[in-house]
Amino acid sequence: MEKGVRMADIAQRLGISIVSVSKGLSGKDGVSEEMRAKIIETAKELGYVPPAPRGKQEDLNKTIGILVCDKFFNENSFYANLYRYLLKSCTECGYTCILEIVSPVAEYSCTMPLMLTRRKVDALIFMGEIERRYMGAAIEYGLPFILLDFYDELISADSVCSDNVAGGFMLTEHLLKTGRTKIGYVGSIAATSSIMDRYLGYCKALLKHGIEPNPVWRLEDRTDNGALCSLELPEDMPEAFVCNCDEVAFNLTEKLRREGYRIPQDVAVTGYDDYRWATINNPPLTTYRVDSEAMAKAALDQLRRKLLHKPVPAPTVMVPGAFVRREST
Repeated sequence: MEKGVRMADIAQRLGISIVSVSKGLSGKDGVSEEMRAKIIETAKELGYVPPAPRGKQEDLNKTIGILVCDKFFNENSFYANLYRYLLKSCTECGYTCILEIVSPVAEYSCTMPLMLTRRKVDALIFMGEIERRYMGAAIEYGLPFILLDFYDELISADSVCSDNVAGGFMLTEHLLKTGRTKIGYVGSIAATSSIMDRYLGYCKALLKHGIEPNPVWRLEDRTDNGALCSLELPEDMPEAFVCNCDEVAFNLTEKLRREGYRIPQDVAVTGYDDYRWATINNPPLTTYRVDSEAMAKAALDQLRRKLLHKPVPAPTVMVPGAFVRREST
């Protein structure tokens, strides 16, 4: 490892400012994701080591590999925001991280990334649901790992998730308290554990009030390969929809408006995540705020304990969120 590599060296190599390098390494806004990736890769290539936090040396110089499916990741996605917080948490721990966006071909053929085959990482974070066979192949490399924003009952693994059942329950309970009893759910429940758990929270709230969930009012929002698809409204419309995420709620409100429905007068809509789609929606979305920063910190804490061979407090960490009411309900 080279000594004395500074941010200025990285800046000179890339032809950018030291401030941009600092933002790229710390996970702060102000640089594009493409440039951030170049900064991180150049830092690793040159042998840059961040200042040691609190003087601790035993767990420095670790590299964390982050795996996320291409179908879930774009600049406006929930996972892009979660990755920024992961990058920030890694920097605070003195770690470097490498992001691998797994293509559909690689996922289903179980083609492992170079960071694994060339042993360039010390631990893994699976960010969001991924094909079980692919995950199993990656786990065989024997590295410490954690599942972030999902869990899998068939794989023995520690995980960090939002409290999705509680979020789905709160949103549905809110709609019931507004006097609406005909409530649908938008989400392909077999797609991810998060969508399923939010649906379970929705069902729990309805059943608490003696209302059977109506299968006609559960809309599919994803294709078999996990990509978002166009929504088909039922002929017998409910009074409200609970959506599994803000982006889907945004798509639904656009669809409803084109069909002549007023929101929330005719149909109320809730989202989930409280990311950018919630506030650009017209009207702004009532939603459940996921604490992405707390999730990232919890994931790094779990992983750091594994790297230091310390006991993990709990196999599954549920990070609480918060109900946010806006004009869509």
